[in-house]
Amino acid sequence: MSSSIETSHTSTLRPQRTIGISLKLYFTLTQTTTYLTSIFPLVSLAEKYNIHLFIVPSLLSLSSASLLLTKTIPRPSISLGAQDCFWEDSGPYTGEVSPSELAELNCELVELGHAERRRLFHETDADVAKKALAVIRNGMIPLICIGEETHGSVEEAVSKCKPQIESILSLPLKPNQQLIFAYEPIWAIGQPNPASAKYVVDVVKGLRSICSSRSLGNEIRFLYGGSAGPGTFEEMREGVDGLFLGRFAHDVRNLRKIIEEVASASPS
Repeated sequence: MSSSIETSHTSTLRPQRTIGISLKLYFTLTQTTTYLTSIFPLVSLAEKYNIHLFIVPSLLSLSSASLLLTKTIPRPSISLGAQDCFWEDSGPYTGEVSPSELAELNCELVELGHAERRRLFHETDADVAKKALAVIRNGMIPLICIGEETHGSVEEAVSKCKPQIESILSLPLKPNQQLIFAYEPIWAIGQPNPASAKYVVDVVKGLRSICSSRSLGNEIRFLYGGSAGPGTFEEMREGVDGLFLGRFAHDVRNLRKIIEEVASASPS
């Protein structure tokens, strides 16, 4: 299975933007189906403005979500993602999630290294890198969550995130392998307001420099997450390729607002 985040669009002059939604563990199976169905009408708007949408439901919702997308004609241009996986496809690993099975479910990307998993399950950069390699091996796109724990200077943030990025860039990546980094300052997650736009733009600029210094031909995108909401993208559009949303976007009306904001933002 080969994944691509490219979508058809009416204007080739607009840079592609990405909006992702994580449902975490907030929705039941029925609620996930209802939510997914309710965002179908937003797809045409997103496509018109070259916005790539992806949704990351809970593990047990993936099968029904995949089936719903497959049975809907025409199939909505929404990529399906998983919230985690293991680094082996099969074996004596009780309770783990097989990346090969995620690929069978038509997952196009897998979220890895979220701050909650690093904190609750003590996942390390090495663990995340092994999982990323498994995701790539199975033809999917790794969505790597990165971020610093405390609010300091831009230079300090870049320094803290550097090993998180380099652990991925050091993998034997395929030519033009797509990577997505979700920059989520840990100190901003769940807070009333996101990190300041200037701070994020400057940090991401430093992170892009790390990637470019490796002279890789891979397509690398940076999303911002961490209390993202109305106005976030407009202020940060010069630095990020899109947003990775949490509970705010669980209200479909809020998701529509974000799509409209990204659609109306002037091309960088």
